[in-house]
Amino acid sequence: MRFLFLTPQYPYPPHKGTTLRNYHVIARLAARHTIDLLSFSDAPPGPSPLDQLCRRIATVPVRSSPRSIYRRAIDTLLSPWPDMGLRLWSLDYARQLQAWLADGEYDVLQIEGIELARYGLTLAPTCTPLIVFDDHNAEYLLQQRIAQTEIKARGWNAGALYSSLQARKLRGFERRICRRADRVVAVSEADADAIRQLDPSLKVQVVPNGVDTSFNRRESVEPIDLPPHALVFTGTMDFRPNVDAVLWFAREVLPLVRQTLPDAHFVIVGQRPHARLKGLRAEPSITITGAVEDTRPYIAAAAAYVIPLRMGGGTRLKLLEAMSMAAPIVSTTLGAEGFPITHGRELWLADDPTSFARSIVDLIQHPERGQALGRAARSFVVERYDWQQIVPKFEEAYRS
Repeated sequence: MRFLFLTPQYPYPPHKGTTLRNYHVIARLAARHTIDLLSFSDAPPGPSPLDQLCRRIATVPVRSSPRSIYRRAIDTLLSPWPDMGLRLWSLDYARQLQAWLADGEYDVLQIEGIELARYGLTLAPTCTPLIVFDDHNAEYLLQQRIAQTEIKARGWNAGALYSSLQARKLRGFERRICRRADRVVAVSEADADAIRQLDPSLKVQVVPNGVDTSFNRRESVEPIDLPPHALVFTGTMDFRPNVDAVLWFAREVLPLVRQTLPDAHFVIVGQRPHARLKGLRAEPSITITGAVEDTRPYIAAAAAYVIPLRMGGGTRLKLLEAMSMAAPIVSTTLGAEGFPITHGRELWLADDPTSFARSIVDLIQHPERGQALGRAARSFVVERYDWQQIVPKFEEAYRS
């Protein structure tokens, strides 16, 4: 089969959610199919394995200057498009898509994520490739949850108003692209159910996120030297759910942990730390690393890996990576949503500050419990979530 993949970021190096999913799906499909890749990129991409995996690659520059807060506010109030329909809209990208569709004789056009959905909506009804929309999150639900969390924590504010308006726009936008696509793919049953709520007639197939279990293996890295009782979180640190998670953990959970373990230290690992985290830098018990070349040495050194998410959607690749690394994990229920895990078998689940802190203390004071969780977590992902097992599910979706 001949594929045209549309991706919002150049999928190499595969260092975070979208690029991880896109790279590993392309890499494994390329063994049996022909792949063309049309992507956005901040700069012309250098040599990478994608050069051998794909028949042809084209990239379009991301908008040189992001929209101002003022422009985004006007668009939020007046534009019919949600923010995610405006963020990556480019006439150059649309022209390149039309040119390749005219000469590519594709069997499948795969649209990776809501930011590219608008391009799918421009296609004529006579467009011949099978259109597959890979919905990485039920995006309207994500914004709805963010608004609810903001209102509960801080009342109505600019962030809550923004997310509430975006959720309303996204319901219609997401419904339209799902109806336009021939196949809709979700990463979890929870997301599939949320998408079906947009239109009960939609047929949604689940293809979970995966993990490279041979790469994410504790024995393959040397743990980095961290302070005693290091509690590690990894993620892109300008993403609102991650910002909310680390602020809640630092303010509500970490002080409770330090009552029992005074040397407990919170290590926040990830690129582009948001300005809202600036106040945490003065805390001697907190380290914000910024971008790092490899998160695995931090996960391997963690006394506990924490996922204190209170808002979000989809499934967490960070959870799969930590499980593959056999880390002792404490997560909120939302942080582990979408995976058939069992509290007390692969990880601890806790949703309030006291329970979260108690779980961390228990794992640190009884390291054999954390080791047992880590072994079970590693077995869980090796058996179910290695990319070699995930990608054939896409091929089933194309045929169904």
